[in-house]
Parts: sequence; structure tokens; C-alpha cells
Amino acid sequence: MSNKANIQREIIKKSHQRCEEYGVNKEQIFPSKILKGNEVSTHLARKEYLLRVAAPFMEIIYETLTNSGFFILLTDNEGCILRSVGDPEIIAESEKLNMVVGAYMNEKNIGTNAMGTAISEGHPIQVTAAEHFISAYHRWTCSAAPIHNNDGEIIGTLNLTGESRLVHPHTLGLIVAAVRAIENQIKAEHTQEKLNEAFSYMKSIIESVSAGIIALDINGNIKTINNWACSMLNFKKEIKLNQPIDKLLPQWRDIIARFKRGETYMDMETNFSINGGKEKYDLSAYPIIDTNKEIIGMVLVIKGMQKIFNLVNKYTGMRAYYTFSDIIGDSPEFSQVIEHAEKISSSTSTVLLMGESGTGKELIAQSIHNASPRKNSVFIAVNCGALPKNLIESELFGYEEGAFTGSKKGGHAGKFELANGGTIFLDEIGEMPLDMQVNLLRVLQEGYVTRVGGTKNIPVDVRVIAATKKNLIDELQKGTFREDLFYRLSVIPLFIPPLRKRGNDKLTLFNYFLKVKAQKLNKPIPSISGELLSQIMDYNWPGNVRELENYVENIVNFNGHSSFEIINPITDRQMEQERTTAENHVDKNGSHPDVFTNMTLEEIEKLTIKECIDKMEGNVTKVSRKLGISRTTLYSKMKKYNLQEN
Repeated sequence: MSNKANIQREIIKKSHQRCEEYGVNKEQIFPSKILKGNEVSTHLARKEYLLRVAAPFMEIIYETLTNSGFFILLTDNEGCILRSVGDPEIIAESEKLNMVVGAYMNEKNIGTNAMGTAISEGHPIQVTAAEHFISAYHRWTCSAAPIHNNDGEIIGTLNLTGESRLVHPHTLGLIVAAVRAIENQIKAEHTQEKLNEAFSYMKSIIESVSAGIIALDINGNIKTINNWACSMLNFKKEIKLNQPIDKLLPQWRDIIARFKRGETYMDMETNFSINGGKEKYDLSAYPIIDTNKEIIGMVLVIKGMQKIFNLVNKYTGMRAYYTFSDIIGDSPEFSQVIEHAEKISSSTSTVLLMGESGTGKELIAQSIHNASPRKNSVFIAVNCGALPKNLIESELFGYEEGAFTGSKKGGHAGKFELANGGTIFLDEIGEMPLDMQVNLLRVLQEGYVTRVGGTKNIPVDVRVIAATKKNLIDELQKGTFREDLFYRLSVIPLFIPPLRKRGNDKLTLFNYFLKVKAQKLNKPIPSISGELLSQIMDYNWPGNVRELENYVENIVNFNGHSSFEIINPITDRQMEQERTTAENHVDKNGSHPDVFTNMTLEEIEKLTIKECIDKMEGNVTKVSRKLGISRTTLYSKMKKYNLQEN
């Protein structure tokens, strides 16, 4: 075992002995001492200097470790947590153990941990899994280093915590480097000199961040820049160091002015001047403040817009969930559509899905996307019929800052930009206004968008799948849909048949939804009567699969029964058949019996149905055939007239 490992083991051993002497309970979960209410704000006010000095460095570390599963804690010299920074998910996990602002993390209150042990031992330490004294902390790995003032006294600790499986010696090195930077900031007599020194300690952190980082002094001179920024902005580091940033980012003075007004500059879409042109990047800026609360510079964090779009899409659910394996149905009419959809999935050609509402157009669109080379990219669905007419253009194509009253500062990317590299699904395309159809046609033909209020053409690589429940041929004749756009959209047209034309798919889907809804509602699969099943099979389902799904959920809720009837609308032809049947009901001599005199049509109909039921000995199928009406209609009329089967 190495000398370093022996030292670590002895430190942990001594710490555990101290914890036993303190009487720390290994099974405790929360720190013994936690400040509450006004105590917290009062304590933080006393530690304002340490908080202010450490905050910028904590933010830089967080930029490095975003989405890494780690979070950063700052404590005072007694182990009281002053600030926590990290991803919301991991912070939430720590808060379950009351690792919150005001909680004391010294050994006496929570046993062996990196923060408390670093304070006790006076030097950096990494504590992982079972090295912690209490069992609840075995899930963590913690790396902490004490922060010293100018007199060499410990005034706090900086700590990096994550799941124990993420343990790595570099995390301790990262914290040590950050603490050194903080201590150098504290010791600084000449702000500019110490600013350069502080950033030299942070070099390894800056270079490991997958974003461009540039540090400026108060005069706008570049003091530190990482390789990511050089690559993104297309220049060499040695040429730009100590040079003014004016030509690259002319508005840097405006950002400093915002800081002086107490404003922030976070995730702003900002133009950078590169090679004589302008390029858009996402820019966040952080002020660097000295001990006298004076702004002495700033740190710029630059990210490519596409990376931001990908993050937005990831966390807003803009992706396709369904695949062809999720699609239920094997009728010949439907199977042919799915077969064609699978064949064209790998193509980049535009697809037009046509079919009634509820037939599953978006389900098929998502399946096409997930079977395509774009499956790992974004899928964005836009309902053209749900967007207000005055917002369609800006939603689809975006807008520049100041394009209209109420426009977002920095502008806004449209759905086509967000979908770059992926698929956009334009549902209800038949509802799109004519003037917007012209803009859409241009995007499809030329492969770029122009934001509202802008002049720059922004290239986009997007596969378009459109859908409509309207007959677009009729819309062409009415003049509400452009002929050129129709032909551009219908490169690959697919017509999705309604449920009534899908044969046994009704029963297949019914059984499928029955299982799914029973599981969803945590209820047993109900038994279905033959009468109800017959109604389901006879019904035309004008709302298609969506209507069937909702009806099945109703059945499961009512344990095999339904709270409403499904009856096909009576057509004019059926009414005429029923009227003719009643009028032709004659006696053996070929004349109407006297009993029909002065009877209403409903009374004649009731009598006719009753006599037919009696004659057919209650065989509903024969009765419906004889009367020329459907079984569903017959059942409805039998119920209406209180006629029972024999």
C-alpha cells in the first residue's frame, strides 16, 4: 500500500475515533445542528465576504460540471453550509438528507465527511462510500479543501459531492485548484495581477468545459481564453491574449454597464463579429468583483446555438416516442400503409399523411422518424391549426430582437431552427393561411429560413412530415391551398384508412386497449357482454382509433359496461327503408288493416318491429335483415319501445 494510501487510511481512522467520542450515531440521517428561519439569514450576513469571493469560482466549476451528477458546497469554518450549486436533480437528492444552507457538516454533527474532516485535519481530503461514518452517506463521494485567510486561518471549505460510483482523484484536484484561486483572490493587493494568477489556477477547469470561456479585465482585454472559444470563434490564442475584444464583441461595454446596474446577462443570443460577418452564439457573462465590491472584469461563457437547441429539445420533450412496433393492426388496408411508411423512413423526401381525425397520423410520423437516420435527433410537432394566425410565422421561422412589440430580447429561434438535423411534423397543414404557405414553400425549396425582422438566411436541414384531415384537392379548387405547396408536400403521400375500413382491426385494437386501460387504472380486465361487443363491432367509429381508445377506458371504469351508448347516426336511406317497411305492412288481402287508421308513424314502427320479432322468434339478426336496418339501430329501437327479445 502506498504512503499516500496509508495517510488516507490513518486520517479516516482518526476521524472515526473522534466521531465515536462525540457520540455520533451511525444510523442518523440528518445533521444534528441546522439553523432555521432568521438564524440562517443572520448567519449568511456575517459570512457575506466569503460568499462573495467564492461565488464566481463556484459558478465556473458548475459550468464545467453541468449535468455531471456533482454539486458544489461552500461552508464556513464550523462546517455550516453557506451555498450550494448544482443540477436540480442532485441538489434535490442532497436536500432529502437535509444537506441545506444552515446545516452543520462538521464531524461532531454528521460524522466523517470531506468538509468536516478537512476542517479537523486542516488540509484537502476525499471521503468516499464507507469511509463516511454514518451509513446514509455511503452513497456519496466528497472532495473538500479548507479555505484560508491571509493569516492562515481556516475560514471555510469548498466541497464537490456526487454519487460514490463517480469517484475520481481529479475531483479533489479540481477543488484544490479552485480553493487556491479563491485564496489568491483573498490575498490580492493588486487586483489585475491576482486576477491573472487566479485564472491560471483555473486553467485546467476552463479547458475541460465544453463551451467557450473568455476572461476579460475591466478594460475589455482578453486575459484568459480556452481552446473551445478559439475553435468556435476561429482565431489563435496567442494572438488574442491581452488584446481588446472590441472587434469580436463590440457590445462588451454594454454588458459591464448592465452589471453596474445590478442586472444579469444569461443565455442571451448574441452576435459575434467573425471574419467580416456576424455569427450568433448563446452568451452568458459573469462579473468578477473585488473585495471592495468593484467590478474588475468578467467571464464570458459561449455556446453554439445548435448545442443550446439540442438542450432545449432534450428537456422540453421534443422527441418521438413511438416506433412501428407500437402500431396495432394487421388488416390488409392498414398493413400496406405501414409497409410503405417503413420503406420510405430512410428517405429525406417530404411525406404527406392524409386521414380522418384520430387515425394515428402523428403515431406514424413519429415511427417514420424513429426508423430514419435522424432518430437520435429532435422531432418537433407543430399543430398549424392551433397557432394564432399572427404568431404562425414567428413560431415556425423565429424572429429577431425588436421585430415587434413584446418580442424577446435577443430574438427567438423558430421551430425549423430547433428541428435542425431532425424532423418537423406539421399537423393540420390544411389550416395554414395562404400567406404563410408561401414562406413554407420557400423553406422547402431552398433549405433556409429568415427570421421575422431579419435579413440573414439561416440554413436548416429538416425532414418535413405534414398531415391533414382535409381533402387538399378540394382545398385547391376552393383556392385555400396553394397548388405548388401541395405538390411539394405530397412527394410521398400516404392515406391512412379510417377504423371502419380496417376490418378485424377493431377487435384487435379493442382487446389491446382493454389490457392497457385496465393496467393504467389498476383494475381487472372486465368481461364484455356479447351485446356490447356486437355494438362495438357494428359501430362506424367516426372518431376512429382515438374514439375507440376513450370508449374502452369508459368500459374499464364501469367494469364492463358503458355510461353512454354508441349508435351510428340513422341515414336518410335507413329512415326511408323503415318508413317503407311500415307503410307496406298490409293484411293478407293486400289492404291496410283498420288498426293502422289514425296511428302515428312511431306507433306503426313499434307494431311492425314487434310483429317481426315474434315472427322471427326473437332472432335479432333475422329481424334486422328483414327490416333493412342494422343490429345496433334495431337494439336502439327495441329499447326505445320497450320490446324484449324472446
